[in-house]
Amino acid sequence: MKRTRESPLRKVVAENVRRLRQLREISQEELADRAALHRTNVSKLERELHAISIDNLYWIAKALGVAPEELLRDPRSRPPA
Repeated sequence: MKRTRESPLRKVVAENVRRLRQLREISQEELADRAALHRTNVSKLERELHAISIDNLYWIAKALGVAPEELLRDPRSRPPA
């Protein structure tokens, strides 16, 4: 029996990529081009339909001008005291 095991990080990454892309006022197509990915991969990522590889996480972060860990950080979580 196949079991779906989606990590909560999928949603965090999707939200961060979408937010950062929109802040920079670039389209999914432009982000995909900068990261050398297909536009549908970016679209599926932002809609939480696609789990991203660690390699593509790096290239998307680079295309957005942030460190890869920024895409993994949940903005709703509080920093440690």
